[in-house]
Amino acid sequence: MDYQYANVIKENHVTTVEVNNAPANALSSAVIGELRNLFQTLANDDETRVIILTGAGRFFVAGADIKEFVSVMEEEEKALAMSEAGQELCNEIEAMRKPVIASINGPALGGGLELAMSCHFRIASDAATLGLPELKLGLIPSFGGTQRLSKITGPATALNLILSSKQLNSEEVADLGIVQFVVQQEELLPTTVALAQSLVEGKSMTSVTRAVECIMQGHTEKMADGLERERKKFAELFLTKDAKEGVQAFIEKRKPNFTHS
Repeated sequence: MDYQYANVIKENHVTTVEVNNAPANALSSAVIGELRNLFQTLANDDETRVIILTGAGRFFVAGADIKEFVSVMEEEEKALAMSEAGQELCNEIEAMRKPVIASINGPALGGGLELAMSCHFRIASDAATLGLPELKLGLIPSFGGTQRLSKITGPATALNLILSSKQLNSEEVADLGIVQFVVQQEELLPTTVALAQSLVEGKSMTSVTRAVECIMQGHTEKMADGLERERKKFAELFLTKDAKEGVQAFIEKRKPNFTHS
């Protein structure tokens, strides 16, 4: 399927989604809608086991489309709908049962950083800048930024970054735990692809998807609820062909031949 605002590349069960809305890959309402449809499609695509999210050109995503804000000034319901659409996109990415890696190739500001924070892993190039500058517009982050940033860094650091509207380089955000890796620009794509492949290589997607679900759902709920989900998913796997194959292969000291069923 062709997309207007995204380049989609599939190779070795890794699907790369490249946001392509020149010049700065801004998250207009049309881009948000298309990305939501795309991720929903990939969630049900058996050929896709890992997703890489990046940007075309020198930007990751510069932020929301500020020009659209003009049309909703003094219209609270439309502004609410705009925020809800961005939050739903980020929520759906975070809830994906397949690993999603943000490969941050350039500026990730405002909605761009919020989009990146919804991914399960974040790798940044040494050319990237990241920040939530919405207060300079008299606004606040509204695609989940106030919540996800505070969960990643703690509330004091999130307050500092959001209220100051600082733009940080990739090394600074790595020190804060916002990204997991920083690499040179030319190494960004191969490093991201290598990570993507390592997450699923030699593993069954029946267990990968359950592990992702347990971790991502569990960090927002009570420990008891997370442990209950973990028990249920563990028990479910005992009914799968791949669990039987994996255990038998271990006993026979050979590599398992998973069929992802």
